[in-house]
Amino acid sequence: MSRSPSGPTGAGTSSSRRGHITLRSAAGRSASSQRWLSRQLNDPYVEAARSSGFRSRSAYKLLELNERFRLIRKGARVLDLGAAPGGWTQAALAAGGGKVVAIDLVGIEPIEGAVILAADAAEPDLAKRVRTLLGGAADVVLSDMAPATTGHAATDHLRSMALAERAYDLAAALLDPGGSFVVKLFQGGAETSLLATLKRRFASVRHAKPPASRAESRELYLVAKGFRRAP
Repeated sequence: MSRSPSGPTGAGTSSSRRGHITLRSAAGRSASSQRWLSRQLNDPYVEAARSSGFRSRSAYKLLELNERFRLIRKGARVLDLGAAPGGWTQAALAAGGGKVVAIDLVGIEPIEGAVILAADAAEPDLAKRVRTLLGGAADVVLSDMAPATTGHAATDHLRSMALAERAYDLAAALLDPGGSFVVKLFQGGAETSLLATLKRRFASVRHAKPPASRAESRELYLVAKGFRRAP
């Protein structure tokens, strides 16, 4: 199955050829539901994910990050946190991941080539369990975990930071030297402490907002490469 690592591009998508879709009726739908449905119908990444067999448009976020930063080498051992419904796991496998463990609180339908684990990232023995499932240390730890949003930017940012720090704790326990860590944040300014920690433990740390991330979204990703064990 052919999958473009750089995602859909303008005139190259069928949605561009067919033009904007207008919903004929909003009967029985709230205004927010109407906006969501219209956005989905007119989103080239949604259409590309559907035609390529990815479970979510977010698969292209990881493929774009991987194309830019060269995160996943062939045969890499990968941990995917906040994996439901499985788009990033599929993308990690498509990018060459050899062993992929996908974790989420909610159930994930099986994905060929991946180990699915229903678990909380805060479980005290999770790193040990993951190391066993991967057959060793991780080469890449990915976190697309996001909190249930409240609509209050400061609150959502603090909640996202708590998840990011939890993801980092797992990465620090699991990564091989030289490994990579990708984590989602909501913009807000409270990431100073995490950034300082990442800069001590990784050779490079970059902010990134892949093209597949919607322009209006406050999400961004920290991409850390070259993990160094603590002295």
